[in-house]
Amino acid sequence: MSISNLETPAIEPAPRPAVDPASTPEVSAAAKVGTDRWYLASAPIIRALVHLCVPMAAAMIVGAIYNVINAGFIGSLHDATLLAAITFAAPLLGLVMGVGGVFGVGGGALISRLLGASEHDPSKAGEIKRVSSFALWGSVVTGAVLGGIGLLLLHPLVSLLGADAAAVPATSAFVGVMLAFVPVLAAAFCLEQLVRAEGAARQVMIALIASAVANVVFDILFILVLPWGVAGAALAMGLSNVGVVAYFAIWLHRHSDHLSLAPRWFTLAPAVVKPVFGVGVGELLQSGFLIVTALVLNNLAVAYGDTALAAMGVAVRIAQVPEFLVMGVTLGVLPLLAYAYGKGDRARLRSALRVSAITVGGIVLVAATTLIVFGEQVFQVFVADRSVLAIGVTILTAQLVAMIANGFAGLIISFFQATGRASAAIVMSLAQGVLFIPIVLLGNLWFGLAGIIWALTVTEVIVLVVGVITWIASRRAIERGLAEGSAERAEQGLEAAVA
Repeated sequence: MSISNLETPAIEPAPRPAVDPASTPEVSAAAKVGTDRWYLASAPIIRALVHLCVPMAAAMIVGAIYNVINAGFIGSLHDATLLAAITFAAPLLGLVMGVGGVFGVGGGALISRLLGASEHDPSKAGEIKRVSSFALWGSVVTGAVLGGIGLLLLHPLVSLLGADAAAVPATSAFVGVMLAFVPVLAAAFCLEQLVRAEGAARQVMIALIASAVANVVFDILFILVLPWGVAGAALAMGLSNVGVVAYFAIWLHRHSDHLSLAPRWFTLAPAVVKPVFGVGVGELLQSGFLIVTALVLNNLAVAYGDTALAAMGVAVRIAQVPEFLVMGVTLGVLPLLAYAYGKGDRARLRSALRVSAITVGGIVLVAATTLIVFGEQVFQVFVADRSVLAIGVTILTAQLVAMIANGFAGLIISFFQATGRASAAIVMSLAQGVLFIPIVLLGNLWFGLAGIIWALTVTEVIVLVVGVITWIASRRAIERGLAEGSAERAEQGLEAAVA
């Protein structure tokens, strides 16, 4: 299948309903001030961004803080191989999130576009049940298959992740427990995107914060009380995500007017699958290349000893705090962009994009400047070893510079996903993977450990440039998609499913 075929299929515009749209329940719900739908449909942009992004940012920060606390629990056992095991397993967790993202991000973007389109054609809202059911059960089944295969191939998988002989037992324990929970983890990430698609960012925040708190409680129990080490950390993560899935399922059943998780709505109709996978494939490629990035980094850095790996693990967790804050904005704004595009509201789409870009710029500049200036003091809170500290501060600086480019690149990707531009999102994902490997290999060859540390930074800057060029090249097609009745409008992709 060519990349261009992943775009939403062109379908003749459906005739408008012979009713006054202003009198329909859909428009009445959208016009009700203070509802989640109102924030997507007509709230002032700044209020809408606060509603959608602040809860997401708060939840992401809490998650990042939990990662740091979790590293502290593991670090309290005074075994560097345990911290290294978590670093080795990070790519696998990225794959699980990628699986959930294929169905969740793709399905969520389509749901928001359909909600926007329903302001003109109320029948569009009825099609959302098919999308939500396909997204959830697709993620569960795919996660179960991947988890089962991973458990069967556990030892080769641990070796592939880059674990050396000393770290193999701890890495095997962590990965083995995590693989058992892959269907749950994928479903949790998918449901998070589906709930956000309706503008219910506060509910996502509640679930993620509660999950982080539960994770800490389980960590104390499984790591400090029962001494289960990294296996206990993986079990804590899995059980807390069981709670996330239960919370989202109950909330959607009680409060959602459009989404359904019932298997009876599951469908493999091309008009559902293609728009979801069209956006989701880009998300999977992005996650896949992040996995490749981590694998290559692990396998190259292991030659420099556990000190380098431990420093990398701590630096990444510190940098995650501002990175997750930026992700709260870039992920939080996606439903707003998709809704405006589905509605055909050009002015709202542009305004949302402009204000979110200004917000991302402010966050990355303040965070990067602060942590670069005070990086050594922050690092000393977690590591006392001077050799780890020296390497860690350099890694942290490289991560923060990369964050600036990655923040704007992430916003561009969200814009492409919101507007259903599958090819554009895939181009950016391919650029990251294709460029990183030769850059890091040459960096290691020419500059040693410093070349490895700065390779990702160089790659992210180039990816941002590619994203800007791709965005400029896609502007005309996006404008056509905004036009009333255009065959390129993404929300019309389900016409074949109900014909």
